[in-house]
Amino acid sequence: MRMLINSPETVVADALRGIAAAHPDLEVDVERRIVVRRGAREGGRVGLVSGGGSGHEPLHAGFVGPGMLSAACPGEVFTSPVPDQMLRAAAAVDSGQGVLFVVKNYTGDVLNFRMAAELAEEDGIRIEQVLVNDDVAVTDSLYTAGRRGTGATLFVEKIAGAAAEAGAPLEEVAEIARRVNAASRSFGVALSACTTPAKGSPTFDLPDGELELGIGIHGEPGRERRPVMPSREIARIAVGAVADELERIAPQDGRVLALVNGMGATPLLELYGFTADVCAVLAERGVHVARTLVGNYVTSLDMAGCSVTLCRADEELLRLWDAPVRTAALRWGA
Repeated sequence: MRMLINSPETVVADALRGIAAAHPDLEVDVERRIVVRRGAREGGRVGLVSGGGSGHEPLHAGFVGPGMLSAACPGEVFTSPVPDQMLRAAAAVDSGQGVLFVVKNYTGDVLNFRMAAELAEEDGIRIEQVLVNDDVAVTDSLYTAGRRGTGATLFVEKIAGAAAEAGAPLEEVAEIARRVNAASRSFGVALSACTTPAKGSPTFDLPDGELELGIGIHGEPGRERRPVMPSREIARIAVGAVADELERIAPQDGRVLALVNGMGATPLLELYGFTADVCAVLAERGVHVARTLVGNYVTSLDMAGCSVTLCRADEELLRLWDAPVRTAALRWGA
């Protein structure tokens, strides 16, 4: 095992200490495992809280800050955070305007956020929840019932975060988040397996010369395995799966946000080449890409591979996407 860690038992705590050292604008509670935007209660804004297993960085702690999340709850690697973390985060960010929980559709996350919401409401905190379930590859995987939550989580957190920053009430922020999720679909591809610190070896077997289409962000099986193929062929399959699903919702019109996401071990040189292929396939289908984001944002430890997420975006969603954001992993605008 070749990893830049001290021990599997301390890897999450060590990472949180590093976040605290690198980003003094964040309040990091290493022991209780919450990362909070400094001054989160100021301004009377709706709070946004998300979280999930570690290993998907920069999701979610890397997206805490103005214009995005108010707090994040990191669990152990590929393991849901516990309700106490979510409750503490909600209490830390509630300004009296309520808190939105952004929940990826994995069984542990769903159950624990639901329990935390019930506890928070008993404490007088208004809670709304939005479930992100954008993955078109498979349903009812090893980790969840229904579609998995993947790349669209970034779109939901950014756009809903901008709405909250602008002073929108809780119900409106939640409705915008649900609109984004409903308009988004994703598809992932693995070129190698990931290795968890606790296991110290690949989590699944992917023979040389093969790739997995429709992989999940924990290494869950996808739709099928095929021989390794050129980037343009992978783009055609991934874009086709996502765009076909969006077409089934409603005929394609308008513009899309496109996220070309690395799974952790794919260099930007390859991701940008893949982006060119993705945009070419979309152009062939008559889909106009309004905004493109390329990089490692919703990862799977050291997995080589990529995912494509498309979100149909009207003028309101584009305006909220373009609004200023200042987090460790995503920042633009004033």
